[in-house]
Amino acid sequence: MAAVGGNPAQSGGTSKESAPIEFRSAVEALAGARLRPEVQLAPTPAPRRLAPYSWAVTASVEVDGEEVADGRLVLLYDPAGQEAWNGEFRIVTMTRAELEHEIADDPMLSEVGWAWLTDSLQTHGAIAGEPSGTVSRSSSQYFGALSDRASSTEIEVRASWTPSDGRFERHLAAWADLLCICGGLPPSMPAPLSLPDAPSLGGVVPMPARRRPRSH
Repeated sequence: MAAVGGNPAQSGGTSKESAPIEFRSAVEALAGARLRPEVQLAPTPAPRRLAPYSWAVTASVEVDGEEVADGRLVLLYDPAGQEAWNGEFRIVTMTRAELEHEIADDPMLSEVGWAWLTDSLQTHGAIAGEPSGTVSRSSSQYFGALSDRASSTEIEVRASWTPSDGRFERHLAAWADLLCICGGLPPSMPAPLSLPDAPSLGGVVPMPARRRPRSH
């Protein structure tokens, strides 16, 4: 079981111990999530202006001692709710990984990247309301003292959604699986059948495993 840490935002002297039971229960559920062994989590300061209470972790995916993907997940809680969320909780994530050239040139990369997220949520039984996000790719060509480096392309998936089922551990596990897929690992379970009104390409294959170090 992976250890999970986090940092609640403080507002008006509010501490984690005095946070609402709903928020503390959600954090405890995240702490109990069972994640793939390739995923390493670490606590990180949570944003303080997006909601009265927040919690955050960073994650990296390591294979044979090499980092193949990384990202950040934030849980936001507003007891009064927010109209855009259609709820009291919101999950905000960022996922990034370097791509192999044959994947980087795929014109459907953005659609495939978003499908990896929706399929991971469906596979783990995590119900995501009001989803939104972007899938971006950026290419780097190196010059001068760095000219010996091969050109690289990176995918970045930024997404947020409302955990409508209250099963916070499922949402963390789904996001961890997305990290692994972006890093070239297979999904933890077969891609699920598409559900009505659920956006998904269905049966999308993962990227080929990547074995060169990431550039930072």
